[in-house]
Amino acid sequence: MRYLMDTCTLIWVVENSDSLSVKAKEAVLSDDSEVFFSPVSAWEIGIKLSLGKLTMTGGADEAFRILTENGFSFLPVEWEHTQFLEKMPWHHKDPFDRLLISTAMAEDLTLITSDSDISKYDVPVLW
Repeated sequence: MRYLMDTCTLIWVVENSDSLSVKAKEAVLSDDSEVFFSPVSAWEIGIKLSLGKLTMTGGADEAFRILTENGFSFLPVEWEHTQFLEKMPWHHKDPFDRLLISTAMAEDLTLITSDSDISKYDVPVLW
């Protein structure tokens, strides 16, 4: 199975948080899973850290080092990942989540997220 983590999931994975659902934890730990993370999450984390809305030991750099060292794959944003944005309904206003949704659609990935609004889109969701 192929997955894309949203930003909250990514943070919870890095922090080994109890906020991560059992299904999400099983998916990210499975040898049969290919799990991706996006620079969109680095952008979101960087902004939230700079505004003081988030604290993370080591910041985004440390989070992405941990993910890479543990076999998660970096998925750069490509032009094709934006192709669904202009036609997507406005169930969700967050620009970070909208780009993650569009990326998952373009790459045929299941989005790992606890955000119930994302399930309103035509994208597979795991939580």
